[in-house]
Amino acid sequence: MSKTIGASSASTMEVTRMRHPRVLIIVQNLPVPLDRRVWLECQALTAQGYSVSVICPKGPGDPRFAIIDGVGIYKYRPAPDAKGVAGFVVEFVWSWVRTALLSLRVRRERGFDVIQACNPPDTYWLLARLWRARGVRFVFDQHDLNPELFVSRFGTPQSLGQRIQYRGLLWLERMTYRTADRVISTNASYKKVAETRGGRNPATVTIVRSGPDTTVMRPVYPDPEFRAGAEHLLVYLGIMGPQDNVEVVLDLVQELVHRRGRTGVRAVVMGFGDCLEELKVRSSELALDEYVLFTGRVGLATIAQYLSAADIGIGPDEKSPLNDVSTMNKTMEYMAYALPSVSFDLIETRMSGGDAALYIPSGDLAAFADAVESLLDDEQRRVSLGLAARDRVTTELDWRAQAQAYVGVFDDLTENAPDEERRANWPFRPRPTAQLAEDGPRFVGLDHGELGSFIAARARLGDGVG
Repeated sequence: MSKTIGASSASTMEVTRMRHPRVLIIVQNLPVPLDRRVWLECQALTAQGYSVSVICPKGPGDPRFAIIDGVGIYKYRPAPDAKGVAGFVVEFVWSWVRTALLSLRVRRERGFDVIQACNPPDTYWLLARLWRARGVRFVFDQHDLNPELFVSRFGTPQSLGQRIQYRGLLWLERMTYRTADRVISTNASYKKVAETRGGRNPATVTIVRSGPDTTVMRPVYPDPEFRAGAEHLLVYLGIMGPQDNVEVVLDLVQELVHRRGRTGVRAVVMGFGDCLEELKVRSSELALDEYVLFTGRVGLATIAQYLSAADIGIGPDEKSPLNDVSTMNKTMEYMAYALPSVSFDLIETRMSGGDAALYIPSGDLAAFADAVESLLDDEQRRVSLGLAARDRVTTELDWRAQAQAYVGVFDDLTENAPDEERRANWPFRPRPTAQLAEDGPRFVGLDHGELGSFIAARARLGDGVG
C-alpha cells in the first residue's frame, strides 16, 4: 500500500508547495552520468525546476563531488572486490553505509524532500524509512527484478542456502514495495509484478520506459576507421554479466567466420562487466581476436560512431525469468541509430522492437546465424528495417514522452504545481554537455531519402563512402 506522511511533516509539505521540491537519487549499480537512464531522469527534473542531487559509486578518475548541469553528484569509493555471497553482503553493507553518510551531507548542503532509489539492490528502503521521520517521501525506480536475476544466474534454488538467499531477496523487494510512496516500472511486465507480488495499488505504479533521446542518439556520418575495413560489421552494446549471454556474440562470429567462411565479418563489443575478461579469453580460444574488438567502457561519441558504422545490432540475451520481462536498452539504442537488429525472442524485446527487428527462438544459434546472414545479403531489407526502427523509436519510444510521465510522479507525490510555461515548451532534452561536440561528425538527415541511402551505404564505409 502507498504510504502517506504524518501530520508532523505538514509544515514540510507546505514549504514544498511554495517552491520546486528537492530530489535525491540513489544509484549503486553505475556511476552517474554514465547511467544514461538516471541521467535523463536528472535532466528531466532539473528542466522543470527541481533541485536534484545524486549519490552513486565513483567510476575511474571520477571526483568525489561535482555539479554537472545543476545536478549535485556525490560519489563514494566502490566496495572492495569480493566473490560469492560474502562478497555481495560486503558490497551491499559498504554501499549502504557510504550512501547513508553521504545523505547527511546532501541534506545539509542541498537538502531533499524526496528520495528516489534505483535498484539493484533492494536495500535502500531502510534508509528511506529513517528519513521519513523528517518528512521525506520515497520513490522506488525498479530497474531489475532481483529474485528473477538470482534464478537466471543460479537456477531454481535447491540447497538450503540458495533458498534462504532467494527468500531474502523476495523479502527485500517486498519491504521496498511496502515502503515506497510511488513505484516506477520500466515496462508493463515489471508493473504487473509490482501490483501482484508487491501488492501495489495500480494507481501508485507508473511505467517509465528507458527510451533514448532520439535528438541526441541519431545516426552520424562516421569516420571510416570505425568500420575497421570490415565487409560486414556487427555490434553489441551493453553490460557483460553472466545473465547477459554475451558469449553468444562470440559463438555467432565463430559460426559465421570459421564454419560458414564469412571472413569479412567483424564484431565490435562495447561495454563492461563481470564477464569482460572471461570473454576476451574465450575470444582468443576461439581464434577470433582478428574478428572481434572489445572496446571496454566508451562514451556517447564513440557509441555514435560504431552504431552508425555497423550493419546489424546483436541482442544475445537468452530467455530466462529475468531477460524475458526486462527491457533491453540496447535494442532501443540500435533503433535510434536506424540499425536493424537480430535478437532472441523475448516478451519485452519484441515489445520494444515491434516489426523493426528479427526474432529467433532462444538458444538456436544456427537460426541466429541464418537471420544475420539473410540481412547481410539483403541490402533492401536492411534499409527497410532500419527505417522502421528509427520511425518506431522516434514516435513510440522516445524519452520525451517518458519524461512527462516521470516528472508527473514527482509533481503528484509532492503536490507540486507544474510550471505551465515550462510545461508548454516541455524542455526535456538533455543539455549540450550530453551531445556530440560541435566539431564532431555530421548528423545524417532523417528524411527517408537520405537516411535510406545512408543505411544502404554502410557496407561501403570502409571504402570511404560518407
